[in-house]
Amino acid sequence: MGKGKGTTRRNILITGASSGLGRGMAREFASRGRNLALAARRTERLEELRDELLAAHPQITVAIRSLDVDVHDDVFRVFREFDDELGGLDRVVVNAGLGKGQPLGTGYFHANVATARTNFLGALAQSEAALELFRPRNAGHLVLISSVSAMRGMPRNLTTYAASKAAVGALGEGMRADLAQTGIDVSTIFPGFIRSEINEKVKKVPFIVDTETGCRALAAAIEKEPNKAYVPAWPWTPVAYAMKVLPLSVVAKMA
Repeated sequence: MGKGKGTTRRNILITGASSGLGRGMAREFASRGRNLALAARRTERLEELRDELLAAHPQITVAIRSLDVDVHDDVFRVFREFDDELGGLDRVVVNAGLGKGQPLGTGYFHANVATARTNFLGALAQSEAALELFRPRNAGHLVLISSVSAMRGMPRNLTTYAASKAAVGALGEGMRADLAQTGIDVSTIFPGFIRSEINEKVKKVPFIVDTETGCRALAAAIEKEPNKAYVPAWPWTPVAYAMKVLPLSVVAKMA
């Protein structure tokens, strides 16, 4: 389990915070009295969220920055600015992502490249930027938001998305091994189907939970600082195990 258990992560950075899971997690951590650094491309939505959080929790600090995680130099700059503004980041939640992949060979290479670039290279840049802050202090909690779809290769629109999230899972595991003897914790979170803007147009989704319920479970899991967690734990812990061992033809029907 995490070496930081028992400590309080006061200053938390969340990327992709303007909508979906990022916004929901921001609300959950604000309710716990944490200071927040919120980054996303849509600054006007961040401003609305900041005003909402400060009205409900006037004792906290909420810093916001415009950030496209595909612009890697900006990732390093914004993370450093947040670190200075909040007096040191304790936790970074690598959440920004895309879910617009298409079946391979159908003329949508640009959509698959965008998904792979944001979900993996964006996560790599954020991890590098976070660890450049954490390593000199020998402290910090890096959280990678992957997906239960990362358990196996998935068909149709999920093929590139699932592959990119599997890469995020492997990245987290590698950093965890590299940092095992340090004071830095790395957690990889595998959300199941939580309603968000990525999947809002999909009508029939098994085991889906609403955004608020899902984000409450995400925040609770992150607070425990596990090596990895499937969220919500029920039914996704047993489902994830089943996905690893069932025939691919059966797993594909879950997509």
